[in-house]
Amino acid sequence: MTDPATEEVLREVADGTADDGDAALAAAHAAAPAWAATSPRDRSELLRSCYEQIVGRTDEIAALITAEGGKPLAEARAEVAYGADFFRWFAEQAVRAPGLARTAPAGANRQLVHRRPVGPALLITPWNFPIAMATRKIGPALAAGCPVVIKPAQLTPLTTMAVAEIVRAELARRDLPAGVINVVPTSSASTVTGPLLADPRLRKLSFTGSTGVGRKLLEQAAAQVLPCSMELGGNAPFVVFDDADLDAAVEGAVVAKLRNGGQSCVAANRFLVQESVAEDFAARLARRFEGLSVGPGTDGHDVGPLIGGGAVTDVHDLVADAVDRGATVRTGGEPLGGRGHFYPPTVLSGVTRDARCVTEEIFGPVAPVVTFGSDDDGIALANDTEYGLAAYAWSRGLDRSMRAAHEIDAGMIGVNRGMVSDASAPFGGMKQSGLGREGGEAGLEEYLETVYVAL
Repeated sequence: MTDPATEEVLREVADGTADDGDAALAAAHAAAPAWAATSPRDRSELLRSCYEQIVGRTDEIAALITAEGGKPLAEARAEVAYGADFFRWFAEQAVRAPGLARTAPAGANRQLVHRRPVGPALLITPWNFPIAMATRKIGPALAAGCPVVIKPAQLTPLTTMAVAEIVRAELARRDLPAGVINVVPTSSASTVTGPLLADPRLRKLSFTGSTGVGRKLLEQAAAQVLPCSMELGGNAPFVVFDDADLDAAVEGAVVAKLRNGGQSCVAANRFLVQESVAEDFAARLARRFEGLSVGPGTDGHDVGPLIGGGAVTDVHDLVADAVDRGATVRTGGEPLGGRGHFYPPTVLSGVTRDARCVTEEIFGPVAPVVTFGSDDDGIALANDTEYGLAAYAWSRGLDRSMRAAHEIDAGMIGVNRGMVSDASAPFGGMKQSGLGREGGEAGLEEYLETVYVAL
């Protein structure tokens, strides 16, 4: 493992094999009956205790997140709080699994509908939010009674392993079943996950990552007819109408674009601004970006490194393409030399609608400003993508705000807000951005089977 800010080796990590994956699934499968039989209250109290331990170790875990992913320490601490909150939320939900008992409409018998855990689950997590993406899957799975096998991202396995150790220690302390949580880091994801997805002992897949990889996993999961939760790529529009509070919109843009340096699936990707205010908005955003410091997250900078050298190249290629098509660089626009993988916060104006930074996910600190005319044009432009994960809309008008909320094709819409994530709310997208929801009441149901009993 290397630090993306210094390129120094942090630690060597075991490289899991197919046999390791098989052993992990065997442990989860063996633990499944006893864990399913564990009372909801015991599961709840386990998760609540793990929540408290994570919060109590905030500085330690935040330092780990910053070291392996480059995230500024302030953001890393915020991620620890966010990630821990999934354990707290699902501790509360563990004792609230939905059910139904009623008289059938004909009156001759009774209907009983209850939920049972789906079974051992494979959880595949990304590198950009290593604690939050893990707890968002582990929390509901354990709350529902499902043991798990976790395949963390190759670039950031240490945080996930730290969380798993907390859970394991708490399971042992409470004399609860071993084998409930298993972690298999690997440099070859398909070597481990391919055999698992073909194994009838596995009964659930939850994946967060790119749409391309998600499609392949869905194809593999189809053979076993596995229930799948898929949180995939995004191309979030940030729509600014001409009656918006531009100062508030700029502050919202900083949050929506630069969280984790833009390396977020819900990051604002396309800044769609009504023509009459586009120049003013771009100028204000450029000034705001210019005031941000870039450097190692451990030094208190506002924006940390990108995850690797390839990420810097990919981001700059998108900027260069936009410039070649006539865009103007208002600030940033060139990789920062020296040690580490740094790219400055960048604002582009006059960006054409066919530029790659508009049609593709950027995953970096670049804000391309594209203009639109009528409200109809703005909504249509926002929806002109195969993705539908997150969106943002800024307007002082209730009619415009509600229209954006109803007509933009996205699973999550921030109206006059630059951040939408909350453990108590459903997280997920539509179209090519995924299937199912994580968080909220819906998150628990992803790990439950519905059983109808006629009495």
